[in-house]
Order: sequence, then structure tokens, then C-alpha cells
Amino acid sequence: MEVQIFGHKKSADTRKALRYFAERRIKTHFVDLTERAASLGELKRFAQRFGVTALIDRDARAYADLGLGNARYADDRWLEKLADEPMLLKVPLVRCQQQLTLGVDEATWASWIKR
Repeated sequence: MEVQIFGHKKSADTRKALRYFAERRIKTHFVDLTERAASLGELKRFAQRFGVTALIDRDARAYADLGLGNARYADDRWLEKLADEPMLLKVPLVRCQQQLTLGVDEATWASWIKR
């Protein structure tokens, strides 16, 4: 079993996800979004599961700095914006094969491990 974690090193939730899998000796592939942004295709996969608005971290500093408080973009435009500005994403985005989670979801992660 191997999981892929998209996040930021400075994010407490991302560190929590990394620690959760490390403690259980599950191999992880960490993608630091500050160094390499998630692809548009990868974001679409998460958007299909959770919706585009669920991916947006409205409390992020980047959200305020870019003045997006009143932005009313279509879903495709938001996906482009999230691909260009990965600091707008809620993290961690965790993928295990075709299973996806958004944020810290230890109950779901535990169900993955049980299989």
C-alpha cells in the first residue's frame, strides 16, 4: 500500500497526515505544493469527488492577499487558479489508488489500512 499526500511542509494538517502514515509504516509519496503544484488533472479528480468549492481554503493568507473574497469564478476558472496558486488549496489532499480524502480524515485512512 502506498499513499500520495499533497500539502505544504508548514501545514500542521499535512504534517499530521504524514505522521499518521509513518507511524503505521505505510509508504508515502509527498508532493510539496510550494515546490511543485498539483496538475490540473489531479485537481479535477479531487474536484469530481468533493466539488471545487471544497478545495478552496478561504481562510488561507493567499486567498486574502489575492483579493478573492468577492470572486465569483466558474469551476473551471477556480481549478486553473488552484493549479496556479497551490497555497489556496485545503490540505492535505490524500490519495490511495482511487480513494481520496480532503483534510485530516483518520477514520477513512484507517479503513484503507484495514483492507
